[in-house]
Amino acid sequence: VQLQASGGGLVQAGGSLRLSCVASGHSFGTGTVAWFRRAPGKEREFVAATRSGVSTNYADSVRGRFTISRDNTRTTAYLQMNTLKPGDTADYYCAATTSGLITSARSNPDYYNFWGQGTLVTVSS
Repeated sequence: VQLQASGGGLVQAGGSLRLSCVASGHSFGTGTVAWFRRAPGKEREFVAATRSGVSTNYADSVRGRFTISRDNTRTTAYLQMNTLKPGDTADYYCAATTSGLITSARSNPDYYNFWGQGTLVTVSS
């Protein structure tokens, strides 16, 4: 499975962006898709995940502002980001596994077999 992330850009604080992650070679099926991010000088951190496009969970820092979803073709996942803050500035990476991860496991990057390249999100104040 190859993942292609896109949708990053420059936005003012309070604005919105929608990131996309397209899978080729295999659909997401009943597996788990997630978004992680890495800000300059910081460790990679979990953002959001969805299992089978139904069960979702979020990092505390984005809950209520970000929404992860998956389309009906099961080949594209999205991260809708609203009310963006300068602290959201980072490279965003999508990741996927064919396993349906339980909630507590979804934030662990070691469980994901497939990764897309980063898409840069810059939020200006």
